Amino acid sequence: QVQVVESGGGLVQAGGSLRLSCSASGISDFNTMGWYRQAPGKQREWVASLITDGSTNTLNTVKGRFTVSGDRAKKVVFLQMNDLKPEDTAVYYCQVRFQGQTHWGQGTQVTVSP
Repeated sequence: QVQVVESGGGLVQAGGSLRLSCSASGISDFNTMGWYRQAPGKQREWVASLITDGSTNTLNTVKGRFTVSGDRAKKVVFLQMNDLKPEDTAVYYCQVRFQGQTHWGQGTQVTVSP
C-alpha cells in the first residue's frame, strides 16, 4: 500500500521560512513527486515538482522564494519556502505519480501571519 506523508507545516510570520518534507513508501520509484496547495475557498493549485530525471519545475509566482528538492532513491521531496507571505497560507499537499497512478498525502497546514 502506498503511503505519502508530509510534515513541516506551521505558523510563521510574514517574511519567515518553513521547510516541508514528504516521504513516499510502498512504491519502488516515482515519475514525479510534487507539491500542491489549497487555500480556503480556492481550488487546489500546483506549486512545484521534482521529476524522476532530477529536474524541477516551480510555479512562476513563487519562483525565487520556494525551492523544491529531493532524493529519488529515498523517495523524498522537500519544499523550502522563504520570504513567506500571508497569501501563501494554505494546506500543502504532497503528490506522487507512478505508473499511471496518483497518490496524495493528508496535507500539512501552513499559516502565514501579517
